[in-house]
Amino acid sequence: MGYRAARSRARLLAWRRRLNTTRAGRIGVKIAVAIVGGLIIALGIVLLPLPGPGWLIILAGLATLSMEFRWARKALLFTREQVRRWTKVVQEGSWLVRITSTALTLVVIGAALWLSFALLD
Repeated sequence: MGYRAARSRARLLAWRRRLNTTRAGRIGVKIAVAIVGGLIIALGIVLLPLPGPGWLIILAGLATLSMEFRWARKALLFTREQVRRWTKVVQEGSWLVRITSTALTLVVIGAALWLSFALLD
């Protein structure tokens, strides 16, 4: 992280700490985070049937929500653990596991493409 980025981050965190000193500030921060996180997740859901990073956008929205909400933090940690577990299974698995997971991934991508084109007609 560069000097400017670190300085900007420090300013943002200081501003957030000041807002959290009052009840109205805490509520305002929660509302703002909920709105921004919800909008990011909604964008990710809209992009799910299209080819692209829909799930990554949903996870970014969940990460945004996790700044203020414990349930979102728990969901994000659970998701990360499942991705790590699945990655380990695929990496350490036999060739049959690797070929099957690749084939299933291609089927899902193909179905998403077909669905997106079917919806456009």
